Amino acid sequence: MATTQHYVWASGHFVLLLAAAMYMPAGLFFSNSKNKYYSVALLGALTSYAIVCFKSLGTPQPNLNYIRRALMDENVQYFILAFHWWSAKPVTLALVPYIIFSTFHALTFTRTTILPRVLPPGPPATQGGAPTPHPLARSLQSWVKANYDKAMRVVAFTEILIMARLVVGAIVRSNSLMSIILYAMFLRSRYYQSAFTREAFALANSKLDQLVTRDGVPPVAKNVLDQARFYIAKYAGGPYAAAAAPPQAAAAPRR
Repeated sequence: MATTQHYVWASGHFVLLLAAAMYMPAGLFFSNSKNKYYSVALLGALTSYAIVCFKSLGTPQPNLNYIRRALMDENVQYFILAFHWWSAKPVTLALVPYIIFSTFHALTFTRTTILPRVLPPGPPATQGGAPTPHPLARSLQSWVKANYDKAMRVVAFTEILIMARLVVGAIVRSNSLMSIILYAMFLRSRYYQSAFTREAFALANSKLDQLVTRDGVPPVAKNVLDQARFYIAKYAGGPYAAAAAPPQAAAAPRR
């Protein structure tokens, strides 16, 4: 049976989706103006993630063990990031991962909690057996299962694009360097915690290789890319950094 916390958690996701639907059509990549729908969408995210974090970690405790455990929790990471987006200049693209997550949570809540209260169950699968879910509930469940992995790949690619957006935004003074630093820490954690993120980085890396080794691309582009990879790998640490080679002074284009 759904609890009050569960309803509040679901309400946060529905608020996020409704506010995002009002904001996204007019949202611009480099908009510096605060929009109430943007803020409300992130407040919905903060509400839902606060409940999940509390249920997962319990009452906050002022000790290092709790802090370490919290910082390693991906829900805490998304909560911190949502708070940053809420308090900083708007980054429209930053809403996309939360919209995708909330879509799946809202559909699941609708299937498991709302539909059984408003639609009659289906006939029992066997004589004397328990009633089956309504056909609409089964359709929602099938859609969620069929599209979950695809959606998580979209999230992973979008999170890489957000970093590119922040770098360009810092150049044109649309966002602060602090946003880049915080988001780099977030992406580092995602790389080690999510196979979808590692897959997205590998594909992006491959596409960049193809781009800088095309005919007509100056050799310096390959050299700059190698240097960027080295320093990113050095920051990321772990086996990825160990496998990275230091940048060379000059690099010839590969065919």
